[in-house]
Amino acid sequence: MAARTIGMVAMNGVQLLDVSGPADVFAEANVQAGEPVYSIRVLGSAPGTIEASSGMRIVADEVLGSPASLGLDTLLVAGAPHLHRRARDPELYARLRAMAEAARRYGSVCTGAFLLAETGLLDGRRATTHWALAERFAERFPAVQLEMDAIHVRDGRLRTSAGVTAGLDLALSLVEEDLGKEIARSVAAQLVMYFRRPGGQLHYSRNRQGSPVGRSILQEVQRWVIAHPDAPHDVASLAARAGISPRHFARLFHEEVGATPSFWVEGVRIEAARQLLEDGVPPKLAAARCGFAEGETFRRAFQRRLGVTPAAYRAQHRRAGQG
Repeated sequence: MAARTIGMVAMNGVQLLDVSGPADVFAEANVQAGEPVYSIRVLGSAPGTIEASSGMRIVADEVLGSPASLGLDTLLVAGAPHLHRRARDPELYARLRAMAEAARRYGSVCTGAFLLAETGLLDGRRATTHWALAERFAERFPAVQLEMDAIHVRDGRLRTSAGVTAGLDLALSLVEEDLGKEIARSVAAQLVMYFRRPGGQLHYSRNRQGSPVGRSILQEVQRWVIAHPDAPHDVASLAARAGISPRHFARLFHEEVGATPSFWVEGVRIEAARQLLEDGVPPKLAAARCGFAEGETFRRAFQRRLGVTPAAYRAQHRRAGQG
């Protein structure tokens, strides 16, 4: 079979793992298939060396949009820590769009979604990016149907992944599409990675509700809840601490914090429970220490928020700590 050419678009400041991670998955697929199924090409915005965010350097095989860079099977745009702040470059977007439209499939890794979205090719499509920049992405590209918790998303010819190591999950899914589940499983086993990663990307996010916001009386209440997640935190008690009526407190909290008091409190308790679970505390004890009256209520809330059960989350982190 003729080798499928994978073009990895890398800008200066690229996160090296966004390029090398998927490349190693495709290279291992060649080994497992027993033939050169994939050929990897690095595409730069200009000829020469590309400096990664780590300071390491890679050399572009081709210039994005040059005749030699056309005819790709798959085009993937790698992310970079500051790619979302890159100055607008309509000429670059036009080159990228033309290449993506000519490829069999195209997509992005991590913040590469910002660059790809500038082409307009993500408008009206489902996509994802790194959890830490998801809200900024949604504000900047409202026409994109952003899936904040997804590890990777497939929508027609478009493929996008969450942050950094999720690029490996995306590449593995492409191998499964092309070569089948058996070879993809062999690649995962050889690279010591999940064939199907449990949960979504939000269970990797940290302190999403840990910084108090709003006017001072609301921030004081939020600090109290964060410091005492096990205490009763109904609207009446929180309103009393703020010195205002429950009705006024609930309305004010929702307007300035962006969530109902009960939903916000639940998030704080889940975050506190995560810390305990990562330290090896059993789920039942973690639930009690974080204000959940019943273990089943805790389990449902944890799984709804993070896409994985407390027991599975604890086991996953215990395995990581033993590695």
